[in-house]
Amino acid sequence: MSRSLVPRPLVILFVILLALAGLLAFLAGRTTEKPPVTVEKPVALENLAN
Repeated sequence: MSRSLVPRPLVILFVILLALAGLLAFLAGRTTEKPPVTVEKPVALENLAN
């Protein structure tokens, strides 16, 4: 039976951390933001020239 250099719990922890990092990178790369909605109404230029 060959003995690995790294203990098994450490390998499992490393794989979980890699999966979490990949998931975070995937979620950060997705465009979840909607385009901003303009609330301002158009103002006539005559109202600004007072």
